[in-house]
Amino acid sequence: MFNVLKKAGVVLAVTAGLSAAAVSAQAAETYKLDPTHTSVIFIVNHLGFSNYQGRFGGASGELTIDRDNLAASSANITIDLTKVDSGVEALDNHMKTADFLDVENHPTATFKSNSVELIGEDGAKITGELTLLGETKPLVLDVKLIGEGDHPMTGDHVVGFSANGTVTRSEYGMTYLVPAVSDDVALQISSEFLLQK
Repeated sequence: MFNVLKKAGVVLAVTAGLSAAAVSAQAAETYKLDPTHTSVIFIVNHLGFSNYQGRFGGASGELTIDRDNLAASSANITIDLTKVDSGVEALDNHMKTADFLDVENHPTATFKSNSVELIGEDGAKITGELTLLGETKPLVLDVKLIGEGDHPMTGDHVVGFSANGTVTRSEYGMTYLVPAVSDDVALQISSEFLLQK
């Protein structure tokens, strides 16, 4: 997909959850998301005064890379919403309620890709479906290859990406405090994936 990936025979299938459809069985490689080196950050505007940041822990998923057809790569990502972390315990507890994430009924969010458009030497636009609060809507992620190679300490083959996207929370029924807390939520994701042998 990217120049570097073409040389390495690797393709990007991002962090967020992609389906394995249309992947060459012979050429495809499976990568597991490394949760210890994955960061999922969300940013909302608060009353026009600040862009407030928090994060989600507990990400998991797979990336499928097709060496022969990079655009056919895919990913399947799950985010544990119960591990929301704003740095303020009271706010975290509120975000877990039905006002926001309703984790009692919807403890996870998933992203499944359905297309990969290669852009330039190290980028891609990944289109997929985000399921949140029981609703499934399209989500586009702008993805950039950060690095790829063998881990110097473990020997694992690693590929790492950053991804950015925007979720409009009211589309999922999360209308509480809109627009005081912005309807659009920016996502900034950084993740490493390990080749499965």
